[in-house]
Amino acid sequence: MRSDLCSGTLPARKHLPAAWAGTPLLDVVVPVHNEEEDLRPCVRRLHEHLTRTFPYAFRITIADNASTDGTPAVATDLARRIEEVRSVRLERKGRGRALRTVWSASDAPVLAYMDVDLSTDLNALLPLVAPLISGHSDLAIGSRLSRGARVVRGAKREVISRGYNLILRGSLQARFSDAQCGFKAIRRDVAQVLLPLVEDSGWFFDTELLVLAERAGLRIHEVPVDWVDDPDSTVHIVRTATEDLKGVWRVGRALATGALPLDRLARPFGDDPRDRELADVPRGLARQLVGFCAVGALSTVFYLLLYSAFRAVTGAQLANGLALLVSAVANTAANRRLTFRVRGRGGMVRHQAQGLVVLAIGLALTSGSLAALDTASSDPARSTELAVLVAANLAATVLRFLLFRVWVFPDRGQARTGDTDARQAGVTPARTATGHGATAHAPGPPGASSATQAAPPRRGAASAASAAPPGQAAPWTASEAGPAPRPVTPTITPARPPLPSRPAPQADDDPRITR
Repeated sequence: MRSDLCSGTLPARKHLPAAWAGTPLLDVVVPVHNEEEDLRPCVRRLHEHLTRTFPYAFRITIADNASTDGTPAVATDLARRIEEVRSVRLERKGRGRALRTVWSASDAPVLAYMDVDLSTDLNALLPLVAPLISGHSDLAIGSRLSRGARVVRGAKREVISRGYNLILRGSLQARFSDAQCGFKAIRRDVAQVLLPLVEDSGWFFDTELLVLAERAGLRIHEVPVDWVDDPDSTVHIVRTATEDLKGVWRVGRALATGALPLDRLARPFGDDPRDRELADVPRGLARQLVGFCAVGALSTVFYLLLYSAFRAVTGAQLANGLALLVSAVANTAANRRLTFRVRGRGGMVRHQAQGLVVLAIGLALTSGSLAALDTASSDPARSTELAVLVAANLAATVLRFLLFRVWVFPDRGQARTGDTDARQAGVTPARTATGHGATAHAPGPPGASSATQAAPPRRGAASAASAAPPGQAAPWTASEAGPAPRPVTPTITPARPPLPSRPAPQADDDPRITR
């Protein structure tokens, strides 16, 4: 898939408006499985912290994935008693499945999640989501391994965590420091495009999401956190590690074969005047020149090594032809992927065939140079042969770049008449109307007036589409087959019991004390 055909799928990041009409700006998901004892204090503490410190409207979503104890009843009771809390019930187990389902159905522009044990200090929550709200980053993660983090845990988990992240760096070239910390956030526009590419539904979900985002060029913000290990954690370390290693192999193979269309996540730059397109300047020319020169330098070294090896057993002309053939195939493949950003297998055979035509031109130049050298000297030195071939290859390289850019991998980005034409005509693209500079009003219930829908929400209030009826929780059931349906407001609503009195705001308890 060509990047120039798919660029701009994600709109430019912009600061989210402070008054987000009718919708919570932040949706914090707490995935749980058989956590009836920890769920209530976790949600109450999280709600108190957000009420006291978070300056935007928020929602807390309890994602119960196939609990068999009293967790569903506790979640329903919390959703009934606390206005900003809702509960979601899934019939199949899997943290990744729960996050995918809730995030896919959420209407909040910033989506986050945290583990129910609250091992991570909640004071890191606002620094986690602030770069997403401001438009600086696409994803944000809490890191226990970055400088400034403070971690209390046993040696076994420390070794496993650091070993796993070393595997990610060595096999998938991951640059983020901590893939497994249960404290992450993502912008909804990014999640809508990225989630369909993530296959895992268990514990590897986080890692796969981050690797794909990083490979697509999205910005990941890291926040050093204070983290205290939960000694009562029910995570099976060996089984989880085995599944993670299988996921690393699967994702690595998909990235190596180009099976993932990551170019659909291309995002334009911001509003800096230096990022705007300039007239009469070819798009991406500087980046392509740098990439082509790097690939060309490596290809030349590879060609010379091959020529020297073949020349030891055959004549100059045959050695040149064989070395040029092998290096040209590798050069075309490298330029296809790295310089011109063509992903997937579509058009691969045609590109290689066109590359062989370019090879024939290069062969004519280099072979002609060797013929001229033989005419000038009957027995030229090996160093002279190599010097002539280097000069001929430089000339062939310039011609190869021009043919690659104009003929083999032409820039068809100008053929698109979508967002660029709309911006030139003074029309804002429709996709930027949700959380990217335009005021987007959440749809209200049938029969609601426009004045009611446009009214700014009370801080912490949930949207009309997802709010629970008075006196009743707002649970809904979801399956893996597709996004979960939104709760439907019944015709008859019972009176809502009075909310319990809220204690005076106090500082968050230290997890090392509460645990």
